[in-house]
Amino acid sequence: MTSLRQPPNFYAGNNFNRLAERRRDDQWLATVLDSGEACLVPLWQGRNLIAGGLAAPALALLDTQTVASIDSIREPVLLGEFRGKFCFAVELHGDTAPVSPELGEFHDLRTVGGQMNRDEAGLLGYARALLVWRGRHRYCGSCGAATVSINAGHTLKCSNAACGISHFPRLDPAIIVLVTDGERVLLGRQAQWPARRYSTIAGYIEWAESVEEAVAREVHEEAGVMIDEVEYHSSQPWPFPSSLMLGFIAHAATTSISRLDDELEDARWFSRDEIVGGAIMLPQSQALSYRLIETWYDRGATRPLRVELSERQAASMKADG
Repeated sequence: MTSLRQPPNFYAGNNFNRLAERRRDDQWLATVLDSGEACLVPLWQGRNLIAGGLAAPALALLDTQTVASIDSIREPVLLGEFRGKFCFAVELHGDTAPVSPELGEFHDLRTVGGQMNRDEAGLLGYARALLVWRGRHRYCGSCGAATVSINAGHTLKCSNAACGISHFPRLDPAIIVLVTDGERVLLGRQAQWPARRYSTIAGYIEWAESVEEAVAREVHEEAGVMIDEVEYHSSQPWPFPSSLMLGFIAHAATTSISRLDDELEDARWFSRDEIVGGAIMLPQSQALSYRLIETWYDRGATRPLRVELSERQAASMKADG
């Protein structure tokens, strides 16, 4: 059983009010935007505006006067109230960064998000997911007519009166699973990942299958392993671009590895000693995959994984120094 009292995964548990009740209040929206008090969260070429550089990345907000001077902005999308400010996501265009470097730099959230305050990263992930969705649905998938933004950017409506279909933000459910035989875990790696990086198995849920069936299918397709028990762990919104990761820990009924597709470059079983000893590079700590590995490790270890890794890192740095 998953408790709501446990710490939420990264990009979840965000401390902001979405103000969903205001999305259809056009007068209120216009008043806030015209008042000059609104703050804008920009996205340019799929990247978020970040203050503080890579050393100390932080949320960068723009005022409406700054963005009003930038051409080719589509309608702002209401994100909600964050730290007492009404925030809107805006998409910026152009071949060069349309914001002065003094205000921040545009970076891939996947790269810098894990080093940020979790509430700030959550707001940026929310903005990114909505704007990427809107950019990919400029035309109606039913009749091909252009779509128009309504409900403060949370709905795209077909402009063809004969069609008039409303399109809502897309969310792609996916499973992510740590498979264990008790003393070992099954991890795989993709060819494009950094050297030695291994992670849990993941994949999208397909039509006409349950979540549990998706877990079993993905494990069998990617590693040839059969499972017989599935335990739900937790979920994580993953804005790259619009996934909801449903995390599980599964028990292996078989252990022989035979990759049935080319999704993974390699798949292996690893013990706790190999994981804590640095045999592989683990996923980034903000990812649900890391938390799944951590949960399994801590259940059978005398000391938590994060403590072990932190102390070993400190010892390594001392030796190198």
